Amino acid sequence: MAVALLLARIFLGLGLAAHGAQKLFGWYGGYGLKGTGNFFESLGFKPGTFFALAAGLGEFGGGLLTALGLGGPIGPALIIMVMLVAILTVHLGHGFFVTKNGVELPLMNIAAALVILFAGPGAYSLDQLLNVTGIWPANAAWYALGIAVVLALLNVAVRRRPAPQQAATTGKAA
Repeated sequence: MAVALLLARIFLGLGLAAHGAQKLFGWYGGYGLKGTGNFFESLGFKPGTFFALAAGLGEFGGGLLTALGLGGPIGPALIIMVMLVAILTVHLGHGFFVTKNGVELPLMNIAAALVILFAGPGAYSLDQLLNVTGIWPANAAWYALGIAVVLALLNVAVRRRPAPQQAATTGKAA
C-alpha cells in the first residue's frame, strides 16, 4: 500500500505541478500568467491574471505538496479545489470524454486526490520522515475537503459570466 500511495502521489502531484507551471511560468508549452489570464478573462474571471495566478499556485503548490507527501491534506485539497472550478467553468458542458474537453480528466484528478486525501500520504512521505503526521486531527481530511469545496464554489460565484457573443447572431462585432 505504501508504494501504491507513493506512486499515486508522484504521478498525480507532478502532473498537476506541471499544469501549474504552464500557467505560472509558460513552461511545457503553457501560456504563462498573461496568456492564461487572458483565457480566464474570457471565462469571466476578472482580473484574469489574478485568477490565473491563483489557479497556477493551486495546481503547482498542491501538486508539489502531494508529490512530496508534505502538509497532510493540504495538497490534495488544493488539487480538488482547482479541478472542481475547472469542471464547473470549462468542462461541464462538454460531456464526459477529454477528447471533447469533457470532465473526464479533472474528475479523475479529483478521484485520485480524494484517495490520497483520505488515505494520507503513506509511509514514504516527507510528513512521515519529519514525523509530523500526528499534527493532523483525525477528521482533517473532511475539513480540508469541505474548505476546498466551499472555496471552489465561492470562486465560481465571483465569476462574471461572459456576455453572449452577439457577433454570431447579429453579424456585428462584439
